[in-house]
Amino acid sequence: MTNEFVRCGAWPSRGLRRLGVAAGLLLSLAAHAQVKILVNPGDQGEQSRGATMTTWRTAIEQVLRKERFNDSTMAGLADMTSDLSATRARIPDVVVGPAHLIGSALRYGYTPVAQLDVRSQAVLVVPTHSPITNFQQAAGKRLGLPMQDSLVTYLLRGETVAANTTIKRHFRDLYETRYQDALLVCLQIGRCDVVGVEKATYEKWIAAGSQVKVIMESREVPGLSLAIKDGSKISADAFRADLAEVAAAGSKTTRVSPQDFTYVSTLGYFTPRALAGAKVVDAKTVAAMLSAHTARYIDTRNDAEFNEGHVPGSVLVPYVEKSAKDPDFTSDVDQFNVAKLGPERDAVLVFGCNGPECWKSHKASIAALKAGYKNVNWFRGGLPEWRAAGLAVDTNAK
Repeated sequence: MTNEFVRCGAWPSRGLRRLGVAAGLLLSLAAHAQVKILVNPGDQGEQSRGATMTTWRTAIEQVLRKERFNDSTMAGLADMTSDLSATRARIPDVVVGPAHLIGSALRYGYTPVAQLDVRSQAVLVVPTHSPITNFQQAAGKRLGLPMQDSLVTYLLRGETVAANTTIKRHFRDLYETRYQDALLVCLQIGRCDVVGVEKATYEKWIAAGSQVKVIMESREVPGLSLAIKDGSKISADAFRADLAEVAAAGSKTTRVSPQDFTYVSTLGYFTPRALAGAKVVDAKTVAAMLSAHTARYIDTRNDAEFNEGHVPGSVLVPYVEKSAKDPDFTSDVDQFNVAKLGPERDAVLVFGCNGPECWKSHKASIAALKAGYKNVNWFRGGLPEWRAAGLAVDTNAK
């Protein structure tokens, strides 16, 4: 089986930072059918990420040899945001990733197969001498977190929303870093009052003698897991059998079910259920509007997602999202070409993307309202709801 690093035209990529250390890894495999496999090692140090990538790559190649899939090529994806979008669009056939990536994938037609026998949990940590003892007392303090798409941030953001607030409202300042160990330094130098890390990272700090304590923790979620797209020709049993052999390398895997992801699936980046100034519409309403030619459907996703499948007659106007998936997002860091919506401010517009977890259509709707458009309709359910309603999907490229 040959392997070479390439840029994949089907999936946007900023390239690999270094061999085996990309935020996501796509293996395009061709034999009797082309298979796309996405591997995201999640929140780990650079060396651990490389080792994890190698372990999964080896296991996957073993399965593919048995299943007679040959000639693999590999291309790196940019980050978790891209990987989440890819699974919502059902681009990869096989996905390996942390619990929030798999939990999201299950809602869009994937079935979990196996997980590493090491569960994950997020905790909020403060110095031992801190007077802060719980989440409420951390209000107005300076928070340190991994980047917004890490599992830790996903879990803690969800728990914060569950407490009827947001990160921006509850904390005075937010410091973000790629590496969790950098958050210990943030505490030590007084830049952060409280930080969020994986429990395993906290336990490592304690073992090294660091003076820190936990003030809040999430529930446990599955460790790095593998899921297969429903309807795929890839054998779930073959993957389970081969992954069990990885135990010899110190990475024991166990069977996992959709129920194991119930908790993580209730958290995360769900958009609000209402949007001031706009009308929230369902698939049936959108279909009627388009059939009567009274509205324009604005697809706010990227080219690859659009080409994979879109609402017939829709117009692609990508919302390039850099801001937080949060009601308090700052649009200044995002890009959206409002001019492509047309000059008529009374035009009826429908904005959609990849379902309730996708914030692009929500943010684009707000941008349209700010620009003076008066008939903004937000299709919160987006393409997944459209598919679920049994409506036709167009796969012609834009």
